[in-house]
Amino acid sequence: QVQLVESGGGLVQAGGSLRLSCAASGLTFSRYTMGWFRQAPGKEREFVAAISWGGGNTYYANSVKGRFTISRDNAKNTVYLQMNSLKPEDTAVYYCAASPLVAPTTVYNYWGQGTQVTVSS
Repeated sequence: QVQLVESGGGLVQAGGSLRLSCAASGLTFSRYTMGWFRQAPGKEREFVAAISWGGGNTYYANSVKGRFTISRDNAKNTVYLQMNSLKPEDTAVYYCAASPLVAPTTVYNYWGQGTQVTVSS
């Protein structure tokens, strides 16, 4: 049974930083592309970032380039999202997801429950 569990969300001031974590179990972690998505109230879910199996390739939405960094630790079965220079527009529920395909991919089979990130002005 595959499980993805996000943590690290919370309330921060604009300009602040936050680090999200996603712990995976029930899969061969190093054979999955990992991604982060977010969904704000009244908006569709959008892609944020993705990272390849070994961590050598990363992909970002234009809205977060230069501010967010995705990374992974295959020994810990964990993917991270370091968020710096946070803006109120970053407020959303953040989800991690896993894909069995080589990055870049748009097909994600497994999803976490989400963690709330709120950025105040």
